[in-house]
Amino acid sequence: METPVNINDFTPVAKDLKMAQSIARPSTTYWQDAMRRLKKNPLAMIGLFVIIFMVLTAIIGPFLCKYNYSDQDYTNRLASPSKEHWFGTDFLGRDLFVRVLYGARISLAIGFFASLINLTIGVLYGSISGYFGGRVDNIMMRIVDVIYTVPLTMVVILLMVLFQPGLKNILIALGLVYWIGMARIVRGQVLALKEQEYVLAARMVGAKKWRIMLKHLIPNSMGPIIVNVTLNIPQAIFQEAFLSFIGLGVAAPMASWGVLADEGSQAIQSYPHLLFFPAAAICITMLAFNFLGDGLRDALDPRMRR
Repeated sequence: METPVNINDFTPVAKDLKMAQSIARPSTTYWQDAMRRLKKNPLAMIGLFVIIFMVLTAIIGPFLCKYNYSDQDYTNRLASPSKEHWFGTDFLGRDLFVRVLYGARISLAIGFFASLINLTIGVLYGSISGYFGGRVDNIMMRIVDVIYTVPLTMVVILLMVLFQPGLKNILIALGLVYWIGMARIVRGQVLALKEQEYVLAARMVGAKKWRIMLKHLIPNSMGPIIVNVTLNIPQAIFQEAFLSFIGLGVAAPMASWGVLADEGSQAIQSYPHLLFFPAAAICITMLAFNFLGDGLRDALDPRMRR
């Protein structure tokens, strides 16, 4: 037999309007939540600080040194690292520390140029292809497939027939082929987003196609775009280093990390410092960008939101 409930056994909770309307946890936007998760990733934050340090050092460092990257001192050739020359000197007596800093300018500039190409050509091309679909998408993707089959090294070699070897060849080659991966990623994102309710609502109110792409589709694809840009920068730096290492990149007297690594490899057994410092700069920079890219990928993934 059930015992009847006596209402006098209960004490009603006092009504506090402010307490009832208060929010226990402050609301955050998608980007604020992503930044919060990024700050909790120690490797990503280390990578970010290393990148900022490298950029500032590349910009300011050469102005603070008493040597120029092209100053030659034949009486002090192949000197070991010391207080006078922190990284030693090369075959012509040039200060290696200054040349590594100057090489950082070229290598990082190429990396950021590749990211600019991705953010302009790749994003626009992929969004147009994905949004319009049909025959437009088919034609644009076949063009991408044709360009994708041409190696970057082959493009640089063909450009050397028209121009002298140098930085211009690498920049043109990156501009021609480096946006393909971004275009494919953005196309896939746009194909998944263009049937969402907010896009259909924008169509119903008469929004133009360009406005829908620029105001709705591309901003909602910024997570994968930012991650891809971050991970493509070290790839571009490594491509430049490889092309310069095999003699297809920056020409003397300019000094990129690839050129310095090529010069150091010629005397690695007798003077290992010539290869160690530029190679270490390449490795540290690539690791920093990869750590940051992995952290951004985890932070911007909506499935990781709590």
